[in-house]
Amino acid sequence: MATNQPVAISNLVHQTTGVSISVTNTNDPVAMALKKLSDDEDKAGADVRKMVADNEALGTNGVSQQEMYRRIHERFDMVSHGYEDLIKTNTNNVQIRLAYANYLEDIHDEDGEQDQLEKALTLCTNDPSIYNNLANIYGHHGPVKTAFEYYAKAIALNPNEPVYYENFATTVYLFRPDAREYYGITEDQVFAKSFVLYSNAMRLDPDNFDLALDVARGYYGIRPMRTEPALKAFTNALNVAHSEEERENVYVNLARVKIMAGRFDEARTHLDAVTNPIYGEIKRVVLRNLKEKEADAKASNAPPVLKLIP
Repeated sequence: MATNQPVAISNLVHQTTGVSISVTNTNDPVAMALKKLSDDEDKAGADVRKMVADNEALGTNGVSQQEMYRRIHERFDMVSHGYEDLIKTNTNNVQIRLAYANYLEDIHDEDGEQDQLEKALTLCTNDPSIYNNLANIYGHHGPVKTAFEYYAKAIALNPNEPVYYENFATTVYLFRPDAREYYGITEDQVFAKSFVLYSNAMRLDPDNFDLALDVARGYYGIRPMRTEPALKAFTNALNVAHSEEERENVYVNLARVKIMAGRFDEARTHLDAVTNPIYGEIKRVVLRNLKEKEADAKASNAPPVLKLIP
């Protein structure tokens, strides 16, 4: 983990439960071993959460963050050693390597995860999840063009998984210069490619609010902004929102876009519907922008000032 970016302890603790593994064949020693390791992951996660909570309760009398990292890693190393011992006697077992890779992802050891996925790929070249997970890593650390290639392979192997389209779309959107070069297309065509991929993800997962919101926010990166398609996308996100908090999130965005479109009264109506304190600061910023844009519009529409003739 030393070669990766530092991870906040709170985030490290949050993602420490292993993948649940059910054993249907109790005579399969590998399946039983994986089930035990999954249980060990859960236990390690619980131990770490308690360790962190107890230390926070001590306040200034607790150990340093550096020491806490050391203890956390030491606890997780016990699980890692279990996987490594199992791999030693089952070198060519793809299931073990994928389970180990999932665990390493949970504890944010991306280097170790990549190593296990690369080895799994040499053993199995038709598992779309391997290509997708490797593409995620290449999207973070490069080469990005390999991420494009691997996402495409994952989709070819399983065209019905929305996450693959979503990940591919996000990577194309974020790395537009690489996409332009790789596909030999213009920036407008890169945006179009990204939104086509997003639309495929939405088609397969139409009730996914986070996905719908990400698609709509993508229009902020286009200049000049395409306000009507953006409003349509945010309206779609509003239609699949599951809570008032999610709806108010969309209202703030709708207000922003409608300010850009000069639809000031509608923008104010959206902002009036935002009452959750968590959006208080962004609401104030957008409202200030609304007032400034309204004033600018009134000034530009005002009749010209008559000059006095001496």
